[in-house]
Amino acid sequence: MTPTARALIDRVHRVVEHAREVTDHPVLEAVARVGLVAYGLVHLLIGWLALQLARGSDRTDADQTGALQTVADSPGGVVALWLIGLGLLALALWQAGEVLLWWRGLLSRERWRRTAFVCAKCLAKAAVYAVLGGTALLFAAGGEYQADERLRELTGETLEVPGGTALVVAVAVGVVAVGLYTVLRGCTGGFMKDIDLTAAPDRVEPWIEAVGRVGYVAKGIAFGLAGVLLVQAARTADLSAATGLDGALTVIAGVPGGSWLLGGVAAGFAAFGVYALGRARYPDRDPSS
Repeated sequence: MTPTARALIDRVHRVVEHAREVTDHPVLEAVARVGLVAYGLVHLLIGWLALQLARGSDRTDADQTGALQTVADSPGGVVALWLIGLGLLALALWQAGEVLLWWRGLLSRERWRRTAFVCAKCLAKAAVYAVLGGTALLFAAGGEYQADERLRELTGETLEVPGGTALVVAVAVGVVAVGLYTVLRGCTGGFMKDIDLTAAPDRVEPWIEAVGRVGYVAKGIAFGLAGVLLVQAARTADLSAATGLDGALTVIAGVPGGSWLLGGVAAGFAAFGVYALGRARYPDRDPSS
């Protein structure tokens, strides 16, 4: 390595270390914990909305925007939305900060693939938190947003451009893959890497793991089905199939015995919410620990 290249890397390293100090600041971690609590409450609300759907309600959007709208319609909802939004954005920054610990691995021929995978997981989680936080702030400011309607609009616009069908199918396959990966994490207990096991009491760990397994499997099934519906929308140009999580849960409700199945999925989302609250108490952002 040339002296110039080494000097450049050392300079980048110093910048990264300063940024790491910001993302490791106790104040940011405290606000990020608020975001984790908010994330858990959103999933508890999704579980409750899914249960209403299982009981025959046709006025329920059982997804993230439906949960946020429920908060907005409650007493003190605007204040709660501001707290949820800011907490989730802080959580996104805190989670993304983990990439700063791993960036040197990208310079290693032996470790760059593993490092890239770890960084991608960190950034993917951060993106989910940021989008949900931004949506909460939009609701707090009086804006309106329907995830299923926007998904249909984006799908329709994409299908109209050359190669759009292939692009939608690729995204749909990616969603299915995420769903399968989520189910796998639930079955293997890999999500426990996000819990600081050194801080969590031994008597609490089994409960966190139990609700986490149920929650991850339920989420994985729901999102995998949403991906399948998106594939169908691309294949048939039927935009009504591109409805995201709410549409997937509606499909479950419509099959024989669907109310019972959807009740189980609702319980799974509620279980994930409880797991997220446990993670808020004992957080670890390192996905490779």
